[in-house]
Amino acid sequence: MNDKDLIRIIKKHKSLQMLMRCYKEISDDIAVIKERDPAARSSAEILLLYSGLHAILAYRLSHALYKRGYHFAARFVSQKARHLTGIEIHPGAKIGKGVFIDHGSGVVIGETAIVGDNCTLYQGVTLGGTGKDTGKRHPTLGNNVMVGAGAKVLGPFTVGDNSKIAANAVVLEPIPENSTAVGIPARIVKRDGKKVHTGDDLDQVHIPDPVSQELCRMRIKIEKLEKKIKELEQ
Repeated sequence: MNDKDLIRIIKKHKSLQMLMRCYKEISDDIAVIKERDPAARSSAEILLLYSGLHAILAYRLSHALYKRGYHFAARFVSQKARHLTGIEIHPGAKIGKGVFIDHGSGVVIGETAIVGDNCTLYQGVTLGGTGKDTGKRHPTLGNNVMVGAGAKVLGPFTVGDNSKIAANAVVLEPIPENSTAVGIPARIVKRDGKKVHTGDDLDQVHIPDPVSQELCRMRIKIEKLEKKIKELEQ
């Protein structure tokens, strides 16, 4: 066996290892979706039809290109994936294992964002910046974090392990581990299984509606002002 044959065998072996690694990653991703999405009926359905899975697969390719310095090619892949899936993940972001993007439309993950293992993101989630920071500009999610539909997590802080962010919440400050945060701006209503403020455990439906609350406060103020005007007129 000469040197060329040896090199050819080594390259083939590396290619097989890479294929096996890719196969395992995709199999693990499918298993995660089956576990968390009751609507998932088969592996084929998930592989062919789930935009969240497609976005993660495209991200892995773009991230690999990004780490090797092929920034234009990386952005090209990520933007093509955005057009196909409605999910925009910057190739510079760091995403752990077992991440599930459910539905996914409108999800945006910024360049310096970090997403830990086994996180779940629903549609309309933004892991973004405020425009005031340089360097690390986007949030870090710990492991097993759930971010509800439409929630915005903005800034270079950390959301602790096992925490939950309610649908439509706007998070501007760090969230401790094992916490539940709701509202605009988000406030912690439960930590380590104990209530911090009034509010039930997060179910993404029975949470305070900040818009309705603000309209109610404005209506009360208007009624008071109208009453004072009538008194002055009399």
